[in-house]
Amino acid sequence: MALSDSDLPTMYTLLANSLSGDESLRKPAEAALSQSENRPGFSSCLMEIITAKDLTAQADVRLIASVYFKNSVNRYWRNRRDSTGISNEEKIHLRQKLLSHLREENYQIALMMAVIISKIARIDYPREWPELYSVLAQQLQSADVLTSHRIFMVLFRSLKELSTMRLPSHQRKFAEISSHLFEFSWQLWQNDMKTILHAFSSLAQSFTSNAPVEHQDDLYLTCERWLFCLKVEVRPVKEVCPVFLNAVQSFLPYYLSFQQRHQKFWDFTKRACTKLMKVIVSVQDRHPYSFGDNCVILPVMDFCLNRITNPEPEIISFEQFVIQCMIMVKSILECKEYKPSLTGRVMNEKEVSMEQMKKNISTVVGDTLRSLLPDERVVLLCNILIRRFFVLTTSDFDEWYQSPESFHHEQDMVQWTEKLRPCAEALYIVLFENHSQLLGPVVVSILQEAMNGCPASETSITPGMLLKDAAYGAAGHVYYELSNYLNFKDWFDRALSLELMNDHPNMRIIHRKVALLLGQWVSEIKDDLKRQVYCALIRLLQGKDLAVKLATCRSLCFLVEDANFSQKDFIDLLPTCYDLSFKLVEDVQEFDSKVQVLNFISVLIEHANGIIPFASMLVDFFQKAWEESSGESLLQIQLLVALRNFVVALGCQSPICYNLLLPILQRGIDINSPDELNLLEDSVMLWEATLSNAPSMVPQLLGFFPSLVDIIERSFDHLQLAVNIMEGYIILGGTEFLNLHASSVAKLLDTIVANVNDRGLKSTLPVIEVLIQCFPLVAPPMIATTVQRLILICLSGGDDRDPSKTVVKTSSAAILARILVTNTNYVAHITSEPSLSAALQQAGVSIKENVLLSLVDVWLEKVDNAIVIQQKTFGLALAIMLTLRLPQVLDKIDQILSTCTSIILRGSDELNEESSGDNMSSNLSHHKDTFPSKDSRKRQIQASDPIKQISLETSLRDNLQTIIHGYLCLGHANNFPTAATAAKEMVVKVIKSDGSINIYHRPINASELMLEFPKHLVCDSHSFFIGQKIPTLSPNDKLQLGHNYFLLPAQFFQSVLSFVTIASSFATFNNKFATVGAATTTNVQAFDIKKAPSGLLQVRVSDAFVSKLMQQRKMNQKDDQEHQLIQGDESNKICSTPQLFKEYTQLVSCRKHWKPKLDTIKESKRKKLSSSSFGIKRRKKGHQPKNVQQKSHKLKQDYQHHHQKITTTTKIKTKTKAKR
Repeated sequence: MALSDSDLPTMYTLLANSLSGDESLRKPAEAALSQSENRPGFSSCLMEIITAKDLTAQADVRLIASVYFKNSVNRYWRNRRDSTGISNEEKIHLRQKLLSHLREENYQIALMMAVIISKIARIDYPREWPELYSVLAQQLQSADVLTSHRIFMVLFRSLKELSTMRLPSHQRKFAEISSHLFEFSWQLWQNDMKTILHAFSSLAQSFTSNAPVEHQDDLYLTCERWLFCLKVEVRPVKEVCPVFLNAVQSFLPYYLSFQQRHQKFWDFTKRACTKLMKVIVSVQDRHPYSFGDNCVILPVMDFCLNRITNPEPEIISFEQFVIQCMIMVKSILECKEYKPSLTGRVMNEKEVSMEQMKKNISTVVGDTLRSLLPDERVVLLCNILIRRFFVLTTSDFDEWYQSPESFHHEQDMVQWTEKLRPCAEALYIVLFENHSQLLGPVVVSILQEAMNGCPASETSITPGMLLKDAAYGAAGHVYYELSNYLNFKDWFDRALSLELMNDHPNMRIIHRKVALLLGQWVSEIKDDLKRQVYCALIRLLQGKDLAVKLATCRSLCFLVEDANFSQKDFIDLLPTCYDLSFKLVEDVQEFDSKVQVLNFISVLIEHANGIIPFASMLVDFFQKAWEESSGESLLQIQLLVALRNFVVALGCQSPICYNLLLPILQRGIDINSPDELNLLEDSVMLWEATLSNAPSMVPQLLGFFPSLVDIIERSFDHLQLAVNIMEGYIILGGTEFLNLHASSVAKLLDTIVANVNDRGLKSTLPVIEVLIQCFPLVAPPMIATTVQRLILICLSGGDDRDPSKTVVKTSSAAILARILVTNTNYVAHITSEPSLSAALQQAGVSIKENVLLSLVDVWLEKVDNAIVIQQKTFGLALAIMLTLRLPQVLDKIDQILSTCTSIILRGSDELNEESSGDNMSSNLSHHKDTFPSKDSRKRQIQASDPIKQISLETSLRDNLQTIIHGYLCLGHANNFPTAATAAKEMVVKVIKSDGSINIYHRPINASELMLEFPKHLVCDSHSFFIGQKIPTLSPNDKLQLGHNYFLLPAQFFQSVLSFVTIASSFATFNNKFATVGAATTTNVQAFDIKKAPSGLLQVRVSDAFVSKLMQQRKMNQKDDQEHQLIQGDESNKICSTPQLFKEYTQLVSCRKHWKPKLDTIKESKRKKLSSSSFGIKRRKKGHQPKNVQQKSHKLKQDYQHHHQKITTTTKIKTKTKAKR
């Protein structure tokens, strides 16, 4: 139900009660307001209360109403699915009301109204609220000071909101609005500047202000409006920067004069000068080339340098302004656009390019900076920074005494833009980097001067001690360059070690700086000095001053993390170090201090060996620290990091901390935990480390797995960690895990594969492969939906130009190939599932043939993108496809064979090396740990991979034999003499195409046979190689004794030898032969794989096999003749009518011999096939000639028709025999 004007009293009462200190009134009011905020009219009621004139005195109620209004805009201004939101009519009313109530006197309410308008403008401008800025500009023309101030407040907030919108249309709108508003605001800002300076001059000349209060209030509003105008400015750099600099110079003299008498205007002067310098710094950062003009950079840089090196009295105490001057100088000195470019330019270039213009500007700026910073001024600036700004002051000592922890953290370089000394240190570092050769000796001389002025035995806090502290700090910040001028070992032996031995309380100043210094100069601490440094820092850690101990803790962290950390020099110091660190955690109070000490403990655990003796002590420490950190999520995050390092350091002995670890882990991975937002990521990382180092699965860990499903269902932010965890459970939990959480695993994988992008799939697919590798028979049916999704990924296109998609498709294809090799029956089952066909159809994937043959195309296509083990998996899968006796495989047989043999050549050696490497790593890991870790178990699984155990070459050879029996249906042939027998007989044997044999007892010329048999050619019996043309003998060649030769028709030698040509030239498909052939030819090896001299593998057809083919052809022809005679007699006896004779002929005609009708394929030079490693021409996908496709299709049809007739004939003959 919508709210109306009649609900205003109730709404006002609720708002007033929500501010009550009485909880019995406040809680019900807050609940009622929360329930009403999504009702229509709620925002309108709030707006009426805010703008009600009779409620002007009730500022607190109006302010809380504006807060509720802002929250309502955030939640309901945009239309949402779960709420009707604010209606368009109400939005129009609210926008009009907001623009009519700009002159709000209360500053806090006015600020809240400006925020509300800016948030609405971000959503509605310009489509729904096009008049916004025109109305504001119109009211600005005739507004008084208060109204104009509020309008500029709105402009600043709304323009700031619009500037964050990144669409080009929004950017254009922002530029258009800024350009329209700038002229007026720029003129107003300059006029206000004159007004303010004139009024300030009058105020400064009088010791007592006689001006009325109203006038001062108007002046202050003018000042505030001037500041808002400054935030809106967008103008060419050359125009605004000189004006800004002049304004700074005009305001600075009033800083001291207003400090005692006019606090309000003194505060404005301080803010104005600081803001102007910040704007100049921002302009330089965003427009460095425009800022590099001499009219800008020269006066600005000179002004800032003078204020640093020779400040006026009013500047000395104005730290924020000095900080901005230092930031300005630092930004210019380190600006990369002002550095000399090393790139050249094109000679005789007619037009000056943009890059050349930038280089010219950089050159000019470089000359300007050299003129502004001659060597004398650089040395002076360096001395000023060290001697004035690095030296500790009285206020620093007061802060150190009162809060040593705060003092330590405030000196960090992280806060260099907020504190004067860290800012001076940052400027000094940049200055030294630009002038290291000049300033190196200068810093060393200051250091020597300080050490001479304050010897190691000096204990009084004198200017000499303070200068030594500053000089040590300067030497520490530039150690990487100063090491060329200073021998650290001599320095440590002659001064630093002596100072560390002095235990006087005042020496803590030097002790703190030396502790920091040792951490900075870690690279110069050589082996002969490490032990002394370690002992000295441990001694400092035993002191009483927290600032010194925290500085020592930081330096020890750097030393332990160093790549050259000496374990042998530190090992005996570990017990003391741990004890002191645990005590320091208890002593410090601030969060930053606790985090720093915990980080040091974590580093000790990670880098210092020998953690086992301290395990019990560390467990007690972590238990206590975790209990005391309750409610402090950020501190618990650091504890989780330390615990992760602790688990990794313990390795296979990590179960000794499970009593502490598992309850913490269980709470951290619970998505319903109150601290889930802060602790989940680090808890998941700890979970992953626990599994990786667990020697065995424990019931508590096994019960955590469902939480992983909840985490992934909520978000994929921790996908990589989740994948690693799942892999750990598969490898560590084994069958027990799978029996308990099979449904969760299937759900988790299906959720991931269905929703993540290619990057997520690249992380997930290896885990799926490990799962199938460990459970080849159980896993595929368990994750059937995921397997179907992998098939969809493989058969979907779109990866030609996307490397990520190519990797995903290749990995998915490898997984499917693995399933085919290890669980062939399941692949046949899932590829015939109706649900898969429906999914393919829904995804728009068209399959010309069946799914399995489409996968063959993917395997052939992606083999070159795969790694070695994946390539072998592809090869084994393709070899298995040869045994399926599908007619379509005949078209791909050459490409399959070429791919398999290429894999054999490329992958055998690499796979063996990889396997031996895995075995070696596994053995090393086994000897290292009594219980193998996750990584060692994974290596063992990979080493025992069935894919590695199967020989691809043997599988290919065996399946080639099967494919010949399946496709050619060859029958029994008489044993034929081989080449070895012929050699013994020392005769020349010539086998003719009809299977007959001519024997010659003398060498004869090939021309004699060619004359006797025209249109025939002679070839050697060892010349039959798949994928190559058969070489023939020339007429002048002699046939040698002890060799076999073939005399074949000339057309047989015109094309490349393949299984198709063998089938078309020799095969005679006979029913009788088909039924017994497979059993009678197994004693003859049809093919032999051998290496050519070039190193390539070749498939050779044996001479005995070809001889049997020819002989069988002759026998089949004889059987046909006899069969025709018998058929004629039988037909006369059986068929008494013409109709019976016709039907009998149709039934028996299928016994005629089938032969595919193949013509010679002529290849053009452009489509010449590339040679594979097997010597076979590899056909490119999508470029098959049309006539080849037609003939191949015809071959398939004939083959299928032939088998159909053979089946019919066999059934008829069986019935006839039964009747007889």
